[in-house]
Amino acid sequence: MNSTRRDFTELTMMSKEKWNDEELFYFQHALSQLLQYVNPEGLSILHEINREMHSRD
Repeated sequence: MNSTRRDFTELTMMSKEKWNDEELFYFQHALSQLLQYVNPEGLSILHEINREMHSRD
């Protein structure tokens, strides 16, 4: 596990291609768990995360 975690605000200001696998997995899981409370912008971020995760398979 990476001992230096980047803040979600910092991460959202950069391409998902620059996120590491741990960050993608963590925020994909967190946003999925909160899906019923996520606004359209959050849903868009979740879709971007999912696309990036699938592109790395």
